[in-house]
Amino acid sequence: MQKWRLDFRVWHWVHATVVLGLLGTVFLRKTFLSWRSNAELLTQKLSEINLEVTEVQAKVLAKAIRAPMWEWHIILGYALTALLLWRVILFFTQSGTQNYQNFKTQSIHKKIVKLEYIFIYSVLIFMALSGLIIHFYETLGLLKETAHSIKEIHELVFNAILIFVPLHIIGVIIAENQDEKGIISDMIHGGSKS
Repeated sequence: MQKWRLDFRVWHWVHATVVLGLLGTVFLRKTFLSWRSNAELLTQKLSEINLEVTEVQAKVLAKAIRAPMWEWHIILGYALTALLLWRVILFFTQSGTQNYQNFKTQSIHKKIVKLEYIFIYSVLIFMALSGLIIHFYETLGLLKETAHSIKEIHELVFNAILIFVPLHIIGVIIAENQDEKGIISDMIHGGSKS
């Protein structure tokens, strides 16, 4: 019997792609597609060809430039929500529950890893729910100020994901090269139960 069922492996790799996509859109929003930087650039470059724009106009233009990219953030947010629902369902399968069986008898390291996963799933659920609330705040009857407060918390909590992703990759590489040989290939082809 395989250690990881196909549905769990597909979920894992799709989930990884979605999370990296979300991180990518945030990175672009904060760097190359920052409306502040681009508004300044637009104002400067347009003035060089004798076209004057106000700060407000430059801001509108800069936000319009990044809008298609930000639509991807929203689409990926929907995908994350669907994947988290799928993960809850997968938890009740043999592949999903095996990691949390015999918790008391496992090493401290394994216990910490499992608790970290529970923490990051909680963070991801918060991010998905808060993202949906921010996006649908008017439909939900919330004030813009309330949505803005939730957005600030959403952006703060995002840092946990930003820290977890590289730590997860590093941890898997270390595990692959120490006591869990085949951990990466098992998540690709399923592995076999020992």
